[in-house]
Amino acid sequence: MIATEQELNREYTHRINLALRYIDDHLDGDLSLDAVSDIGMYSPYHFHRIFKTVIGESLNVYVNRRRIEKMASVLMHKKEVNITELSLQYGFNSNSSFTRAFKKFYGVNPTEFRKQLPSKFSKIGKAESKIGQENSIFEKYICNSYDHINWIKMNAKIEVKETPELHFASITHIGMSGIENAFEKLIQWVRSKGVMENPETKMGRVFHDSFKITSPDKVRMSICMLMEKPVTAEGEIIPVTIKNGRSIVGRFEITPNDFEKAWSSLFVWMNEQGYLKAEEKPFEIYHNDFREHPENKFLVDFYIPIV
Repeated sequence: MIATEQELNREYTHRINLALRYIDDHLDGDLSLDAVSDIGMYSPYHFHRIFKTVIGESLNVYVNRRRIEKMASVLMHKKEVNITELSLQYGFNSNSSFTRAFKKFYGVNPTEFRKQLPSKFSKIGKAESKIGQENSIFEKYICNSYDHINWIKMNAKIEVKETPELHFASITHIGMSGIENAFEKLIQWVRSKGVMENPETKMGRVFHDSFKITSPDKVRMSICMLMEKPVTAEGEIIPVTIKNGRSIVGRFEITPNDFEKAWSSLFVWMNEQGYLKAEEKPFEIYHNDFREHPENKFLVDFYIPIV
């Protein structure tokens, strides 16, 4: 039986998702084309072609970017980490080669990046340039933490609480464009399983990248549906699990335009209170259909897992 184009695309996406998860878990290990294509269950030649088609970057470019972004995250959140040791851990032959690569990506060297990003007062703006261009994506502005704290006090109810292990069915999506299509595709799949009417079945997003260190058009997220129990991978649908643990939970009633400020303010609140982010990914869970709200607002919980 000959597979349809739709079936082939689902199979391609499924195998690339396996590779993406492997890359995330082995950024300090062997991520050669041979190693990763083996995870994707394709020949290196075939995998390289499919990966670039699905992701929009070659495997080598993607891996290098993810490694540098990972190191940028470590520089931001772990002040005690030695830069030279960090560069060697993630596969750079020397501190100088890491510095060149990092500066090419962010426009400043690692030391300056760490100095210019104190945890309370900065963010990276929206990217308008590509890697290697003169205009860096490192477009920071100094924001007033008082304004963030004042805004969040008026717009959120914040708790620190234990959260149970959560299971999602998800579709991988990259960038901000076309998110609504991913949600619609996921809804269709959930309806086909007959669980859409379950009140515990809520939609959400899990963020695998941070907008502080990743260009918005390359941020990878999981468009999710909260399920009662783990799901099995099926075509584009992959399981995502958030482990049980402590989280900062902010309940917001906001418009789509307020999401960026809400996230920024919640992280400022976290830093002001002295909490440290855990390795688990931040995520959102929606409690309504904003189209049915009289002011088109989302009732949404933002979760930041903490240690």
